[in-house]
Amino acid sequence: MTQVVEQQGWVDQPILERESEVHAIQHALDELYGASANGSGARRGGVLVFAAPAGLGKTTLLSEARRHATERGCTVLSARGGEQEKQVPFHVVRQLIQPTVAAMSEGEHREILGHWYGIVAPAIGLTAPQDGAAPDPQGVRDGLDWVVTRLSVRSPPVVLILDDAHWADAESLSWLTAFATRAQELGMLIVVACRPDELPPDATVLHTLATRHGARPHRLEPLTPSAVARMVRSALGDGADDLFCRECWAITGGNPFEVVELTAKARDRGLKPLRDNIPHLRDLASAVKGSGLIERLEQLGPSTVRLAWAAAVLGTGISTRIAASVAALGDAQINEAIDQLHAARILTVLTTVKRDEVVEFFHPLIATAVYRSIPPGVRVAMHGMAAKAVIDAGLGAGAAARHMLEMHPEGDPWVVQQLRQAARENFSAGAPDAARRYLARALREPPIPEDRAHVLFELGSASLLHEPTTTVNHLRAALEEPEIEQGLREAVVYRLAQALAHTGKLVQATELLADEARRTSSARTKLRMQAEQFKWNAVRVDEQDSPARSRLLAQFAKRLTGRSLAERHILGLRGWDCVMRGEPSARALQYAERALDGGLGWTDQDFGFEVPAVMALTLMYCDQPGRAEELFSDAVTEFEARGWRGAHLSFAYTLLGYVRYRRGRLTEAEDFVRQGLEIADRVGRGIPAQWQAVGTLIETQLAHGDIAEAQRVAESYDFGKDFPNSVIYPDPQAVWGKLLLARGMNDEAERQLAEAGQRLDSRGTRNPAWSPWQLDLALAQAKHQPEKARATAQDAVDRARAFGTAGVIGHALRVQAATTDPAEAVVLLQEAVEYLEKSPAAYELAHALIDHGAALHALGKLERAAHQLYSGMEAATGCGADALATRARTELAAAGLRPRRRQVREQDTLSEAESVAARHAALGLGNAAIAADLGIGEDAVSKLLSAVFTKLGTDRAGLRRALGM
Repeated sequence: MTQVVEQQGWVDQPILERESEVHAIQHALDELYGASANGSGARRGGVLVFAAPAGLGKTTLLSEARRHATERGCTVLSARGGEQEKQVPFHVVRQLIQPTVAAMSEGEHREILGHWYGIVAPAIGLTAPQDGAAPDPQGVRDGLDWVVTRLSVRSPPVVLILDDAHWADAESLSWLTAFATRAQELGMLIVVACRPDELPPDATVLHTLATRHGARPHRLEPLTPSAVARMVRSALGDGADDLFCRECWAITGGNPFEVVELTAKARDRGLKPLRDNIPHLRDLASAVKGSGLIERLEQLGPSTVRLAWAAAVLGTGISTRIAASVAALGDAQINEAIDQLHAARILTVLTTVKRDEVVEFFHPLIATAVYRSIPPGVRVAMHGMAAKAVIDAGLGAGAAARHMLEMHPEGDPWVVQQLRQAARENFSAGAPDAARRYLARALREPPIPEDRAHVLFELGSASLLHEPTTTVNHLRAALEEPEIEQGLREAVVYRLAQALAHTGKLVQATELLADEARRTSSARTKLRMQAEQFKWNAVRVDEQDSPARSRLLAQFAKRLTGRSLAERHILGLRGWDCVMRGEPSARALQYAERALDGGLGWTDQDFGFEVPAVMALTLMYCDQPGRAEELFSDAVTEFEARGWRGAHLSFAYTLLGYVRYRRGRLTEAEDFVRQGLEIADRVGRGIPAQWQAVGTLIETQLAHGDIAEAQRVAESYDFGKDFPNSVIYPDPQAVWGKLLLARGMNDEAERQLAEAGQRLDSRGTRNPAWSPWQLDLALAQAKHQPEKARATAQDAVDRARAFGTAGVIGHALRVQAATTDPAEAVVLLQEAVEYLEKSPAAYELAHALIDHGAALHALGKLERAAHQLYSGMEAATGCGADALATRARTELAAAGLRPRRRQVREQDTLSEAESVAARHAALGLGNAAIAADLGIGEDAVSKLLSAVFTKLGTDRAGLRRALGM
């Protein structure tokens, strides 16, 4: 099989011995159009990877894929990694997306990017990055997912082609390797070519990119002598004799690029393809690559050499005007040099979609050889000239910064200024790794003394979420600078305390803040430092004197009015401390109201999100879950608007789920918590966000009655083997004890719950609403230590009454009933039901109703038992507490009563959007496809489906049956 394609505008050459690869391309395109051999008619995407050393024809195959895709009417997004551009963030992404959006208006840009505009537009080069809270890398990746998904929906089918992926920038490569998992779902074909031996360590996932999606990478082999002979005769004539062809194969090793170059040189020289000319052939071969190529270049004259050097330094896609500036050539010289380099098959000129002329090498092998041939001193100087030329051309500090990385440090303030600007741009665009590289280089320049502390602070801040240990070192160095101004010093202290806290060094964080509070003469600064101290002490599990901190916090809060953000944070922390210690809920709410009165933002990088989070939890534990949900919903909105798609968003979703769990809306709770856990998993294993999501998911599964799933979740995260050294809610050890209790492992459950209780009590954390460890401990003790269980339960009831919310009192009374005789249990359960009917705790109410019905049945009071059991069964079914509902049915059957059929109510019907989402999901469409069809975000789709599952009383697997499809 022979295919003919154009080689860099030069000559047509056949594609030989690549039949299986060409067939793979055609088959993938067939599946993309639903025309595969299985006849399903369903569009199927996928991933194709071509891996081989340089020159074996990867680019030719990708050109073939592009040609076939274009002929079939596909939308083709293509890009190429560059050896000189691999440190430029989003270089590949911009190549992929910019040509498609270049002709669009600003309004069309905003329409296709939607609410992702402010997050993604800087990354793809549509707008300059803005100062302020920067999106995290995951937020940008999620935004890119949205943009490319939208393109795939607007202009299907889409073929995405990436050549030289081994030189792709880290940001683009990180996005692509994650996004590729969705290629099949979206009906998109991704075709990638790379040199496997040149992949950087952080890009080795490309080795498995294809196998993760059901295919194996196609590894290209050198051509056989027969194929090389066909290429030689195609270029030099059918009269080429066998020995001459064989020598061409031996010289090139069957490398298609070298064969093309060698035969082109032979044709240019008029060399006859005969055995007598083999010595001349060898001379030509030495000029095709390596030192021979450089010698040939040098013969073209100094002006031409300088242009080739400039092009190698500048990389791909650089205008001839900038190349001429770096090479110091005039118009006449540049045109002559380009002609010479084009004739020598070294360099060519291409016209971009914007009608600009750019210089490109005929092959990356040539670019690499030329770049490496530049004398080191000259190369460094040319990078300096390139940085200046790029800035002068208006391309900005971000485009120039990569050249500054190659320059020798000379203490130039201009270089420091440009590198700091480039770092700000990249940090604001969601590329903190690049920002760190540029700031580290600025530090080596070095900056002038009065700027050094600023550079250290910016470098530490850029590393905070990703390398907190590095942040600590840089920020400590900034504090040691003799010329640091007071305002900057305070900012450094706040950020350093954050970094210490994030690395588990809470003691050092609080000591740092205490020292700075003593040092300053500013009352405002002192108050702010103390607010930070209170915040980090509140999450320390090893705090030596927690009651003393609570007393000091109470004294502070009494005299504050909430006029500043620092004051409101202290008031909020005081309200939270009331909850933790089980002080009256009315007092906790009073402080919470005062803290919330002036507003608390979620994305203030200096103050953090911890205090707004505990304010929302204060409302939840005080039986005001609706207001708590509003705050957490605001958090999700604010985080997503800023592109904070990592641990912050994970916390928000998990806490939304936790509120739903506390309200007894278990299916919705599970949906939110799984979203939070999915995000936490992407951020990293063992982080607090993951602990919180796993613990909440286990509690939700136990409430469902699915003990096996709760155990599976625990095992998959090694939950219970160790516990974190910071305060997590729900408390992980208490959750582990609850799971052990559900599995019937009472002795071990009792040990874990007692240890958790001892630890929490030592901190003064006495509220069973926050952690019901005592209630679970009483249940663990009830069978073998009834007296001890009654004492434990009574103490929990006393604590619950001291806090005073109906929800926790009802819960405690229900458990106390399980530790006493049936006659007393009926009375306690009646009281529990009365309290819980006044609370938002629907699951606890269902549990108490069923317990009450069972106790009444045991005493022979069937009529009242039936009423409570019926009510409890319906409440449990509405909550999604399947095991609890089954228990009610069993009790009814044992009493000779038939469960009533649950009636469909008006609110069970679906809205139009819910109906569309439900039918799409029933047909097997993923959330991304549903989001694109409805023009909403994937998170909104998840919320719609959660509502559907609740109203129909089913899950995704049962949708078709529930909808009658």
